[in-house]
Amino acid sequence: MTERLQTLSGLAPTAKLPAYDRNQLKSGILHLGPGAFFRAHFAPFTDAALAASCGDWGIEVASLRTADVADHLNEQNGLYTMLIRDTSGTVAQVIGPILRAHVATRDPAGLLDRLEDPTIRIVSLTVTEKAYGMDTATGGLDLNHADVAADLANRHAPRGVIGYLVEGLSRRRAKGIAPFTPLSCDNLPSNGAVLKRLVLDFAERVDPSLRQWIEANVPFPSTMVDRITPASTEVTYQDAERLTGRQDLAAIETEPFTQWVIEDDFANGRPAWEKAGALMVTDVSAYEKMKLRMLNGAHSLLAYLGYIGGYEFIREVMDNAGLAALAYRHMHAAARTLDAVPGIDLDDYASELIARFANKAIAHRTYQIAMDGTQKLPQRLLEPATEALAHGDKAETYAIAVAAWMRYAIGEHGNGERYELRDPRAGEIAALIADVPRTGLAISAALFTLPGLFPAALTGHRAWTQDVSDKLEILIQDDRLPLF
Repeated sequence: MTERLQTLSGLAPTAKLPAYDRNQLKSGILHLGPGAFFRAHFAPFTDAALAASCGDWGIEVASLRTADVADHLNEQNGLYTMLIRDTSGTVAQVIGPILRAHVATRDPAGLLDRLEDPTIRIVSLTVTEKAYGMDTATGGLDLNHADVAADLANRHAPRGVIGYLVEGLSRRRAKGIAPFTPLSCDNLPSNGAVLKRLVLDFAERVDPSLRQWIEANVPFPSTMVDRITPASTEVTYQDAERLTGRQDLAAIETEPFTQWVIEDDFANGRPAWEKAGALMVTDVSAYEKMKLRMLNGAHSLLAYLGYIGGYEFIREVMDNAGLAALAYRHMHAAARTLDAVPGIDLDDYASELIARFANKAIAHRTYQIAMDGTQKLPQRLLEPATEALAHGDKAETYAIAVAAWMRYAIGEHGNGERYELRDPRAGEIAALIADVPRTGLAISAALFTLPGLFPAALTGHRAWTQDVSDKLEILIQDDRLPLF
């Protein structure tokens, strides 16, 4: 059996190694949610910043739910392989900033101790949109969210991300310890402002004076993150072993492109991420809106159409010339809803996105992208659709995308085979459409009533909702993806 990746010695010459001394690292960042995207984006940026600046910003990671990634990282002394794939080949880079991993469900007190420790100066997050416990209708806490409800009832023994952040900040305040900077890296518009709003809402409910202290002392910078990262497969692990000479159960794969835009507002220092290529700015909103609407919106469009049409990977969807053209058309429709983005030509950006989606070396599953649709649709599709209609645009590609999501939400292929929606509101969706006729008009009318999802400006626009209904009827009758 091949030896496990645990040290940097004796690795194959094809492996690119960290260009700094890992022994000099100290814990400075605690990252919640050590999934594939964190390992393909945040950690490599920090790895490159350490190589460029000789800093000591080591990372501890914590999983709030499953233990497998944390266990694999601990077994490998924090080391893992990032495979960068394109059509010219695969590069294996061993990433080194992670010092240790925690599993909150095993040792919640231990995680709270780390949040309280003054050496931890940044607490970053990639926990996905649904973990925030936000009520999409009000923008505040969803009091029916399981973690939010549990943590409000027992604030000193949290289990959700907002509860942990508030309890950690509360302990620091009580002991006179400077606050950490919460740094959201999830695909939410104004993610820092969203996180701040939810933290303050929670704090107000448990201790109004704590809310005042957080508001006065804790920055919540927003970020825009971008790197296509498919789920790891057996091929990922096999290639990592081949290129490093070591077995690596935490290996991930990704594309060459990577981008990070960060509002430069930190309470107690940060790594020199700008030396790794990150853009440190005063306002990230233009960049994040561009990415959410052009990249993520088109990705969702292709994922829903692709999945119901029998395509496993986005790269296969892009082989369909009509669907590739539709994605390009949607990107340009999305661009019309944007203000100018400093340093970015939106036509060039759209062309670059098309090339990234078509990258034959990246196996990004349509089913993976399609999950959690009710959490993603508002910022990716529904908000820009509302703006487009308000400016006299027909918003046709948005109607296609929403119809595709609704067809996907039926949860059944054309041959009758069922599939899991993998959406936090799957039960509500199923209940809404359980007893309605299988027609575009009936299904769309039912789903338009899903509480808090579709804004009134969309559901009240008769021409647009009719367009969605008509396109959904086409998809119900023929899921072989007729061209729109």
